[in-house]
Amino acid sequence: MIRSSNGARAARGLRIAAMMVSAALLLAGCATQAPRNPIAQWHGSPNFDARAPQAIVLHHTHMDSARAALRTLQTRNPQGRVSAHYLIGRDGTLYQLVSEDRRAWHAGASRWGGWRDLNSASIGIELDNNGREPFSEPLVDTLIVLLEDITRRHGIPTHAVLAHGDIAPGRKQDPSALFPWQRLADAGFGLWPRAGHGPAPHAFDPWAALRLIGYDLRDRDAVVRAFHRRYRGTEDAVDAPPALDAGDHAILHDLQRQLLGMPPATGTVPGAPL
Repeated sequence: MIRSSNGARAARGLRIAAMMVSAALLLAGCATQAPRNPIAQWHGSPNFDARAPQAIVLHHTHMDSARAALRTLQTRNPQGRVSAHYLIGRDGTLYQLVSEDRRAWHAGASRWGGWRDLNSASIGIELDNNGREPFSEPLVDTLIVLLEDITRRHGIPTHAVLAHGDIAPGRKQDPSALFPWQRLADAGFGLWPRAGHGPAPHAFDPWAALRLIGYDLRDRDAVVRAFHRRYRGTEDAVDAPPALDAGDHAILHDLQRQLLGMPPATGTVPGAPL
């Protein structure tokens, strides 16, 4: 996995520090005591932790402006109440809507690996994008800064940056096939095939690899569509069952080897688009 240069990382570090100072100034004097039950005697114990998020879920807003997305995320709407911890505007502005130690309503019915309630296990980030356009450079720059900050503070594995479409493949397609996952991988975030990886062996089981990565295989067609959207940048037609080709097998084989702590396989897949 290619990492960003020391200079770029230092610059992002300065942006993180500036964001944290601004947040501290905004929150100073606004802290409140945690709710206590009035019918009980309070005898506080120090033996507890805050909610510990273990993954980050990326969404796009399906809207044409951050202002419209903020209205939806802050109010009731016809499809039901939704929220996210953060929203990033096309211009790179970062908005926080829900404290990270609270459970935002962004994932809905979802599964990933052993998690059955992603709202409780993750931080949700909405990206100001209508799903039909490239993601802006300022937005992606801010997202990388935010990912560095969140993963560092919470100890979230850098590969645990997920798409909404990954965790709910039968319901959701966001962020779209236009999302720059390789750009995130170059900065150190998200699971991505390594350059120069070789072919999958003849007996390779792609479904075992998809299950190891975290996909819920109850709807295999939806999982293949989600995999292609994320790792091939394509959107499969919904009127025909999608298929996994040799290139897909090679990618899955390398992702599996990464998760098992193994080096990339060598060789090439003749004629397969990698």
